[in-house]
Amino acid sequence: MMVEYRLTEAEENLAKIIWEREPIRSSDLVKICKEEFDWKKSTTYTMLKRLEEKKIVKNDNSLVVALIKKEDFYGEQSKMFVEENFGGSLPKFLAAFTRRRKLSSKEVEEIERLIKDHREGV
Repeated sequence: MMVEYRLTEAEENLAKIIWEREPIRSSDLVKICKEEFDWKKSTTYTMLKRLEEKKIVKNDNSLVVALIKKEDFYGEQSKMFVEENFGGSLPKFLAAFTRRRKLSSKEVEEIERLIKDHREGV
């Protein structure tokens, strides 16, 4: 199953609602999208269909569930960003990121822990 990780802003907004509330009935999604985005029923169903086509969600008998976890989706987004903008080099990304923003001691400790865990194969 090849997931399409590029979403429009509207598609991402709908995906976030589904991730927060799944499983959710499509009729409830229509109500929420009307309240939050002032979408018509047809707009909600069009966006839902797009998310289905991109293999992000599944609508089975009007019950909508995610096919990919939110964390996995954003993890892949981050990986694609580093690949496209920094030649896949995490050190180059961190260098660019920290050039404009100082890391707190807590952030440095977290990064060091991640590196240590990675070395240990955790």
